[in-house]
Amino acid sequence: MFRKYIDEAEDGYDTCAWLCQQPWSSGQILTLGLSYCAHTQAALASLNAPGLAAMWLDCGGFANAFDGGIRQGGAFELKQATWAYKHARLSPEANADPIMAQALAEEDIRAWFTRLPWRQGHSPLRHHPDYEAYMFEQWRQSTYGPFWQQAGLCAEAFWPDFADVPQVHMSSWFDPYTRTATDNYNGLKAAGKAGPLRLILGPWTHGDRTLTFAGDVDFGPQSTLDALYNTDFLNIRKRWFDCWIKGEANGVADEPPVRVFVMGGGSGGKTHKGRLDHGGQWIAAADWPLPEALTAQLYLTQGGGLEFQPATDETALTYVSDPKMPVPTIGGAFSSGEPVMSAGGYNQVEGPRFFGCKPPYLPLASRDDVCVFQTKPLGEDLVIAGPVIAKIFVRSDALDTDLHVKLIDVYPASEDYPQGFAMNLTHGVLRLKFRDSWEEPTLLEPGEVYEVEVRCFPTANRFAKGHRIRLDVQSSNFPLFDVNPQTGEDPIATQNWQIARNTLVLGGDRASHLVVQVLPTEAMED
Repeated sequence: MFRKYIDEAEDGYDTCAWLCQQPWSSGQILTLGLSYCAHTQAALASLNAPGLAAMWLDCGGFANAFDGGIRQGGAFELKQATWAYKHARLSPEANADPIMAQALAEEDIRAWFTRLPWRQGHSPLRHHPDYEAYMFEQWRQSTYGPFWQQAGLCAEAFWPDFADVPQVHMSSWFDPYTRTATDNYNGLKAAGKAGPLRLILGPWTHGDRTLTFAGDVDFGPQSTLDALYNTDFLNIRKRWFDCWIKGEANGVADEPPVRVFVMGGGSGGKTHKGRLDHGGQWIAAADWPLPEALTAQLYLTQGGGLEFQPATDETALTYVSDPKMPVPTIGGAFSSGEPVMSAGGYNQVEGPRFFGCKPPYLPLASRDDVCVFQTKPLGEDLVIAGPVIAKIFVRSDALDTDLHVKLIDVYPASEDYPQGFAMNLTHGVLRLKFRDSWEEPTLLEPGEVYEVEVRCFPTANRFAKGHRIRLDVQSSNFPLFDVNPQTGEDPIATQNWQIARNTLVLGGDRASHLVVQVLPTEAMED
């Protein structure tokens, strides 16, 4: 029976042990690979598999799958459903059984997303019970218990015993594993691992390190990993392993520990392929978060402003969240969402290519369940690079609700974009019953104000002069995440739902605000 992620640690350990015993083996094992193959690397390294000598983890290796990769902030990432459907069709069982293969092929996965919540035995995966079973197992495990603390799902629980070998942790801004990469890098350092450890953060979607674009946004020819190292990816990895295994003096040992691509600074026009020329540049750093960065707060104001100083008086902004009319997902940091959703940077305007959007296809900012806060046009460039956290004071008349936040770079009107371009950079979510504990959720007291923290994936972006920094706050982001029924029940376990009136508290002693890391201009110089 296939159980995604669960058996990889022990299987990997046993495989390494077997390899070390073979007469043709040197006893030194190198691991590399993308996505699932990065997860399996972290899984066997969590058990300190014998012979492991060096690693390159590319977009994966769960630091904690409960809070990034399978679930995030208590919500379930529905890319797990699209992944399961795609790979059920590609499975050995489907290849061996033409009836199963045909049954799966005839399912319309996009149509099924209009019929959530699914029930086991009544889902598009019902034709392949093993895939259906593991997906429902993940979906039903809604609290942080022993299931999530296993090797293969939670490297952070094994950092003290994790293999201490040279290792690269690589991800990108539109990949779901940026927090995995940064958390593993920092956690292993804190656990005393000498490595050496390296961290690479590019601007791509999941695994697309040779592409210059993500969605409708282009970052220029310098943005690929090949351009950073001036050679192809196979040679980049070979140099890494040659340095630490063969002892070659090829310059790898002298490279900076951290490489980060800071998005932004392009012309803002359309490329010849019709994408936004957002641009960007690579920078080197001694550590993550970047030591040069300074913490700044941006405060949400009653009039939809985002200011560097809080308002003196407390005010409030109320919006209505209807689970039957969720805010549609337009891009973001995820993988395996096709054909239901596409990762990357997009103008935050509804359209027929985005699931859940309906005519007249207006900007998301026009919805009355999306609260928009933005700065005035900036008088000079402002660069942020690092963790992004929204600290929100909120009350609701429901027993539970979600807070989704999205950081956006707002371009002014131009000849190519007469209505401007609102480019999504990063997102975060918190299911409020998990505000105090992942293990023991507690329902809301209707009307009571809570201070909560919504942790976004990290990012790095230059907001150019004349642009605005924007933060959207809403209570759904579908189909990226399952929709909170707002009854206190788990979405997979109920068909009940409740409309909620949610209120953001602004200003005074309870000033909701965004926390970002601002990079001084001199840190961007070559």
